[in-house]
Amino acid sequence: MNERIVDGFAQSYGEARSKFLAAAELAGLELHAHRHPLRGADGEELALDVGRLGAPDAQAVLVISSACHGVEGFCGSGIQVALLADRELQQAAAHAGVALLFVHGLNPWGFSWWRRTTQENVDLNRNFVPFHGPLPVNADYLELAHALVPTSWPPPPAAEQVLDSFIARRGMRAFQEAISRGQHDDEQGLFFAGSGPTWSHITWRHVLQDHARHCRRLALIDLHTGLGESGHGERIFAARDAAAPLARARAWWGDAVTSIYDGTSTSARLSGMIFEAIYEECPQAEYTGIALEYGTLPLTQVMRALRADQWLENHPEAPAALRRSIKRATRDAFYTDTPAWKLRVVEQARQAVRQAVQGLADTGAVAAD
Repeated sequence: MNERIVDGFAQSYGEARSKFLAAAELAGLELHAHRHPLRGADGEELALDVGRLGAPDAQAVLVISSACHGVEGFCGSGIQVALLADRELQQAAAHAGVALLFVHGLNPWGFSWWRRTTQENVDLNRNFVPFHGPLPVNADYLELAHALVPTSWPPPPAAEQVLDSFIARRGMRAFQEAISRGQHDDEQGLFFAGSGPTWSHITWRHVLQDHARHCRRLALIDLHTGLGESGHGERIFAARDAAAPLARARAWWGDAVTSIYDGTSTSARLSGMIFEAIYEECPQAEYTGIALEYGTLPLTQVMRALRADQWLENHPEAPAALRRSIKRATRDAFYTDTPAWKLRVVEQARQAVRQAVQGLADTGAVAAD
């Protein structure tokens, strides 16, 4: 069984997609492909694939999504394939009246090209903001932008001194927030939140419109990597800041559920996250969600990998050897390619999904009473 779990993970987007589609077909899922306008790194077709298991009129829907941040899909896809092979889990969901919706490759372009961003260089999980008015300015990021992604790589000492000085003055947490909370001014920089909705943003809304506009209860487990202790799946509250959904999330998934709003999460406080679309597209549903964030490498190494990858994107003339080195470091920052790590992340995902199914069923029972 453990070998089967490990075999569900892949070494490329194309392989991951093939394994997901095969597992979904074997499990009897209804499949829909939203084809991307561009091709992948190997010339392959790219798509956001959706597989549904459960009645079209189910009043409770659990969404399990992968690759919001492209390269993080190596983990998320492997987990989805393992869940698709878990017949006990699927039977439990059916018995509870919960439809399972697998969203594979939210950002297929980034998955294929080993980038965290979309083809627009946008962080999809910062892109769900109102674009009809003035966009916020992240002044702290702009202070650091030239040092974060310098003109040469490896970065010159002067660039590192700028970052070290900021950390010395403001602290590591402020540094993380300045960089990662998102920014709208530097299109060739880190954590760019965009100047408009991306292809993945628009397609995610279509998925919600097609599959979640008639349910009464909706839950999301969005699979991520890159923060925290290696192999540990932090359950980060993924909803707007309100007491009732946070209490519900902690009732389902345990008191260890963290929050960006109270500072208990390893993540900085963000805006424009993908769950915002749920409130806008599915207002009829009671929504509960988490991001399941698996640790890989220390934060400083992850951040350096992101800086290098952005530099590489801005410098396509970079030597081939340096390109290979940077791309490998990028994937390693978001995917630990060892059997032990894979088994650990799958087991935690299985537990979280079972808890969500039970939570959706219990919520329904309470509502019926």
